[in-house]
Amino acid sequence: MKRLFPLFFLAVTCLASHARTIIVGNADELKKANGEARPGDIIVLKNGRWNDIIMKLDCHGTVEQPITFKAETPGKVIIAGHSQLKFGGDYITVDGLLFTEGYAGDDAVVDFRINNDKLANHCRLTNSVINDFNNPQRMQENYWISLYGKNNRVDHCSFRDKKNMGVMIAVILDDDRSRSNFHSLDHNYFGHRPPLASNSGEIIRVGVSQHCEFNSNTQIIDNFFEHCDGETEIVSIKSCSNVIRNNVFKECQGGVVLRHGNFNTVENNVFLGNGKAGTGGVRIINKGQWVVNNLFYNCRGIDFRSPLSVMNGVPNSPAFRYVPVTDAVVANNTFYNCSSISFCEGSDTERSVPPSNVFLVKNIFYNKSDSVIYRAFDDIGGFAFAGNEVSRSIPQGLTSGFNKLELGIQKNGNQPIPVSASTKSTALPDSLQEAAKKRLGHVLPPAAGFTNLALLHQLEANAYGQTGATWFPKKELIPASPALTIPCANATDVHNALSQNRPMIIQLTAREYSLDKPFTISSRVIFTSASKSPVHISSGNQLAVFLIKGNGHLTLSGLAIDGSNVQAQHFICNDSSGSSNHFNLVVSNCNLSKLDRAKGCLDIYHCYKYMVADSLIIRNSQFADNKCNGFMMDDEKDNKGYYNAEKIVIDNNKFSGVNGVLLSVYRGGNDESTMGPNLSFRNNKVSDCNTANGESLVQLVGVQATQIAANKFSKCNTGHSLVTYADTVRARHTFENNMLEQCGGITADGFVTSSNNTVRDQVSQESQK
Repeated sequence: MKRLFPLFFLAVTCLASHARTIIVGNADELKKANGEARPGDIIVLKNGRWNDIIMKLDCHGTVEQPITFKAETPGKVIIAGHSQLKFGGDYITVDGLLFTEGYAGDDAVVDFRINNDKLANHCRLTNSVINDFNNPQRMQENYWISLYGKNNRVDHCSFRDKKNMGVMIAVILDDDRSRSNFHSLDHNYFGHRPPLASNSGEIIRVGVSQHCEFNSNTQIIDNFFEHCDGETEIVSIKSCSNVIRNNVFKECQGGVVLRHGNFNTVENNVFLGNGKAGTGGVRIINKGQWVVNNLFYNCRGIDFRSPLSVMNGVPNSPAFRYVPVTDAVVANNTFYNCSSISFCEGSDTERSVPPSNVFLVKNIFYNKSDSVIYRAFDDIGGFAFAGNEVSRSIPQGLTSGFNKLELGIQKNGNQPIPVSASTKSTALPDSLQEAAKKRLGHVLPPAAGFTNLALLHQLEANAYGQTGATWFPKKELIPASPALTIPCANATDVHNALSQNRPMIIQLTAREYSLDKPFTISSRVIFTSASKSPVHISSGNQLAVFLIKGNGHLTLSGLAIDGSNVQAQHFICNDSSGSSNHFNLVVSNCNLSKLDRAKGCLDIYHCYKYMVADSLIIRNSQFADNKCNGFMMDDEKDNKGYYNAEKIVIDNNKFSGVNGVLLSVYRGGNDESTMGPNLSFRNNKVSDCNTANGESLVQLVGVQATQIAANKFSKCNTGHSLVTYADTVRARHTFENNMLEQCGGITADGFVTSSNNTVRDQVSQESQK
């Protein structure tokens, strides 16, 4: 052996000496370097903007000597325009790229295959960023990363602001070359993803329903998810034997969903809801799922988004529906001031099979704000409860296996963490502990709850200090406030100001504005007036007076507008091209009157399909003698769960003399993956408003949550419906403390709670579907 060692050392030295550093500055040089690359080579991409480039890397390194493609300076190699990165070789590392100001089209931004013949194996994307790299149109779906092959890794990368349709990272299991893949997604930062207003807004999806019975063995470990609100499923597991461990989820409206597949493990994660609506935890479906030693902190999701929901299943379910829950373990988790967890969630005529052989043991439920810690929607005889500790103050009567105790508190900085109050350890079956050794590498802890403060410190330090590309900030960019005020005496002045495409305040100084094209809003713009006198707006036969494009945020503040000479189809509308960028509209302290469909104006506001408003806020304003429709968000008729606005607030306004539908919001289909739309219609005075053709004055189809409260309706839609609710999936509606005088009735369904309303001289009685 002594003779062989120098020969071995010499061979390794010779290999290392042949490794080269190659500098490339354009696509041709990169292609040539890839074609000639040898194990150990380092190809350096020069700093600068690389536009419209398809990088195909199909060289072959080795485990000892991978081939590395790296930025000259991390973050200074900008991949922009119509661009993609494709891996199709072995042992390739890409390091330090910034994807921004561009899009990838139908394909993934980063694809771990070049074509069906060239899959990546043992390849790595590290220290890189994909930021707002969205297809121009929201409905043009694609992934940011698609993982094929085996043993690939995505680590220490940052991902932020995916707005178009499609999963952010998809693990593909098309055939045996990509199954049992043992991919690693670790130490990544997943930042802001706004509500998509449809399905396919996941951050990570592992498998699809067709491949749900195959092992993936993907490891999702040590990542930080922050403000990931795309849809109900943040991490969607649709395959077997995956591990989700040591991750931090901060203020995310959704959770980890074990949607399909078996024997998945969710361990040592922290879910920081911090009181945000819709913040969830883990949803369990299928066989053999384990959820152990997680901390759920002030998570306030309900129903499917509950901090923990154990679903009902479908009898003899095909793999792609809801396979009943069996052989699950939920142990040593802590729920601090969380909304209630759900047993037999989703129970209905189809999902009629309750969970069976579910061990829910040694969990802590500390709660000083709620009266209920769990809700059961079907028979819970298939659960085995043992050693679960609950705050003594909870009034709910609990089944055996839940013990009310005076739980203690330990501090993690300013964060209170409950501690077990039991003096006796609940003995668990030996078979369960043996299974834990094989599954987790250790037995379940003797004390109830999440007890390891050192682990908590480690996870939080890792989230803020060790995830994502270190050169890319985690802090979300706050949109600039309008700092520039521009007086405008005519429409030309307004158009010239808006052409700067920057935040601004436009002050209307004249009494009349005549325009032959819309005022186009592409940034944060506030319109105000120099006086309280009405501003007369006249327009030709055009799309709108105000046209909001993607990234536009329009505020009308303190304006009195006479629209009697408006011939535009809409007073306000969004861009009809379906941009992936969101928009916002605020109307505050305004007076808008005399819009008339006879002149050509069909509505006050119209939202075209395939584009999403984060918020539509109408406050403290008056709308008088408008002979047209009001606020119309009902173009999404594809019945796939799409909708136009996440948050709709109509508060403290006066509507009189509207001749048309006042409000119409449509979200069709039976998709259950979103929270919105959410409507608040409060403190308004609505008088002498009637639809032109006998339709309902307020039309709500599939709206997920509404609060219609403390309004006064007078002489509205007599003989017809005042408000119509129509839902195909579960919704939450309240109609309370309203005054109805000489008005039409309410057409309600089983999801409407009506209380404390006063009805006077009602012409048609309230109806119940």
